[in-house]
Amino acid sequence: MIQRKMKDRICQFYREDKKALLITGARQVGKTYIIREFGRMAFESFIEINFLENRTAQSLFENAASSEDILLRISAIAEQPLIPGKTLIFFDEVQECRELVTAIKFLVDEGSYRYILSGSLLGVDLKDIRSAPVGYMDVFEMYPLDFEEFALANGVSGRVIDSLRSAYQDRVPVDAVVHERMMDLFRLYLIVGGMPSVVTRYLRTNNLQEVLREQQAILRLYRQDIAKYDPENKLYIEDIFDLIPSELNAKNKRFILKNLNENFKFSRYRNSFLWLKNAGVALPAFCVAEPAVPLMLNRSTNLFKLFFADVGLLAAMYMDGIQLKLLNREKDINFGSVYENVAAQELKAHGYSLYYFNSKKQGELDFIVEKDGDALPIEIKSGKDYARHAALDNVLNNPDYAIRTAYIFQNDNVKTDGKIVYLPVYMLMFLQKEPDSVPQIYKVNLDGLK
Repeated sequence: MIQRKMKDRICQFYREDKKALLITGARQVGKTYIIREFGRMAFESFIEINFLENRTAQSLFENAASSEDILLRISAIAEQPLIPGKTLIFFDEVQECRELVTAIKFLVDEGSYRYILSGSLLGVDLKDIRSAPVGYMDVFEMYPLDFEEFALANGVSGRVIDSLRSAYQDRVPVDAVVHERMMDLFRLYLIVGGMPSVVTRYLRTNNLQEVLREQQAILRLYRQDIAKYDPENKLYIEDIFDLIPSELNAKNKRFILKNLNENFKFSRYRNSFLWLKNAGVALPAFCVAEPAVPLMLNRSTNLFKLFFADVGLLAAMYMDGIQLKLLNREKDINFGSVYENVAAQELKAHGYSLYYFNSKKQGELDFIVEKDGDALPIEIKSGKDYARHAALDNVLNNPDYAIRTAYIFQNDNVKTDGKIVYLPVYMLMFLQKEPDSVPQIYKVNLDGLK
């Protein structure tokens, strides 16, 4: 069984909060599965209502005078009993029922039952559902399996993961045999990726052809949703979608907009880029003018790299037997683009906004994130020349930036050199954004004003 971190987040949420919870994410990332597993484990009664499969369910909220009316209607179609204090009601495909936006706050206020919602981002807009019930619902976004989840699914023990985490934290080398095995597993992750159905297919068969067939089925599903989304603009979305692998494979990896159309105007294609981002299909990393916090204030909206949300789907789009070439480490493969894609999806899944830095005078940094209130430069190196990093040296030597630490993720073991920490690329799994759990209490001195 594949263990997902999202399950622990959901469990903690329902222990500590009385609000409803919305789980969003791209298609096929495992939202419905994890909610069912949690609901049946944690509640005596679990009721599931799918607004896409059961169109009549949309009438639950029409002309309802009160939350009691809605609950009466739910009890009429539910296959399980509504037990006060012991029932979780799951509304799936909520993008198909806009009335739920208004209804959910009344149901939460009524307080007899708990609620969890889910909706696919692909081809739909959940903006209204996300924002309307302020104070009544939280939102968690779900991603494909990250590398740690993939390692555990493949049988790596928690004890080994803990020892690797200790090596990461203490900046000490990993046992040589363990390091080589983890690098082998990382290269497999480049091919399989983290879509749950693909990982399950690999675990059952160990057949990379079966893996590729499952990935191609997901890509077809994505293309079908693109076609349904907007007949007038779908070609723009398809063009961008198809260009991501080749743009990542280019020397500078930035999305060259004129490759879409020589007469390109960003405003014309903006909605297409936003659709791919909001659908969870693509991850944009925006260029910042300075490697200084807050990065948001330094970002450019029309200079960006575009990554796939899942590296396995990226490998499936490259085709031409790239799977075996990756495993055999053949030199004609641009590993840099694939490694950077893994870094982007790990950082995003771990709570970081994606940025990179580029300057004609100083060079380009692959990523830069905000960690513990500081700017943290990150370089991703797939070759043996990982100790060469002119742009990073320029940034570290610039007193205006006052960068204290930089990470280089590469294929060799752990070591440090001044401000630079060299880490095995699989240790991206430990670069987590810490939640703001410490209260920040501040009082203004108003003596003399009262």
